[in-house]
Amino acid sequence: MTKKTRYFMAGSAAIIVAGLTTGLVAFKLGGPALFASRTGPAELSYVPADASVVAFANVREVMDSQLRQQLKESLPIAAHEEGQKEFQAETGIDIERDIDHIVAAYTGADAPGDANGLVVARGRFNTTQLETLARDHGGRVEDYKGKRLVTVSDHSGEPNDLSNVRRVHAMTLAFLEPDLVGIGSEQAIKTAIDAQLSAHSITSNDDMMELVSQIDSGNNAWAVGRFDAIASHARLPQEVQSRIPAIKTFAVMAHVDGGLSGTLRAEARDDQSAENLRQVVNGMLALGRMQGQNDPKVAAMMQSLQASGSGKTVAVSFAVPAELFQMLAQAHHRDAR
Repeated sequence: MTKKTRYFMAGSAAIIVAGLTTGLVAFKLGGPALFASRTGPAELSYVPADASVVAFANVREVMDSQLRQQLKESLPIAAHEEGQKEFQAETGIDIERDIDHIVAAYTGADAPGDANGLVVARGRFNTTQLETLARDHGGRVEDYKGKRLVTVSDHSGEPNDLSNVRRVHAMTLAFLEPDLVGIGSEQAIKTAIDAQLSAHSITSNDDMMELVSQIDSGNNAWAVGRFDAIASHARLPQEVQSRIPAIKTFAVMAHVDGGLSGTLRAEARDDQSAENLRQVVNGMLALGRMQGQNDPKVAAMMQSLQASGSGKTVAVSFAVPAELFQMLAQAHHRDAR
């Protein structure tokens, strides 16, 4: 695969990783705030109704946050910035400035192949440059129900010897609306377009939209979903799964500005499962605090975590100041020398 094709594939993957990482980090640490509105962001109209996890990040706010600026000033990122400049030169996309916000979705482990991941990104994209780049390096361009799709495959073998081509990965970029692109497998993209055109999107899923509507406003990242989808995708051993309290759904709220704060909330199937989960969480927090007594960084992190909840609900909130992030990042840089 040529260098320019790698840029196209890497850039598309970067947006997907950014979106899904938001959801997974939020799931582990406690994340994003949702809109109090029943409808949520307009991009939800492209998320299929059967999506089991949905995440959102206001990339613009995060990139402009005080925390982000402080970390940029305190860490050596020359090599990282050089890579971004090369990517921008090839694709016309400045990852830090051209993306406003993203919605990512996961449809579950039962989806065939790599069709279970989808990212919809709002921002400023040079569609002509992206399409030309894809065409010049083997990309296939097609129209699907009025939307322009560009599919690029990573394969081995001689380009003109179809019998010797072994396709390894394919990714489709769709120009959905002015300043709105979708990224995922070809099947995921076409399913997203169908969902929007038929109005059979996640907004018609009452259970998922109820999770969205329950999250307080004022945060710039969030994730909601069914816990069984996470557990199934992780492919945990049966012995491990049997020891996990019965968790039904999760919702994550987070805000990035001068630091990082948020809440992870889980709903168990019954009161006893919730009580078991609270005991597990409190035990883990107590163990972490004990182990962090000799490490100021770990101690500060553990002190930021607080467990709460009643009935079927279990919650863990956190508030991490920018100074702790700087301390951790600088310590990592020293250890890497």
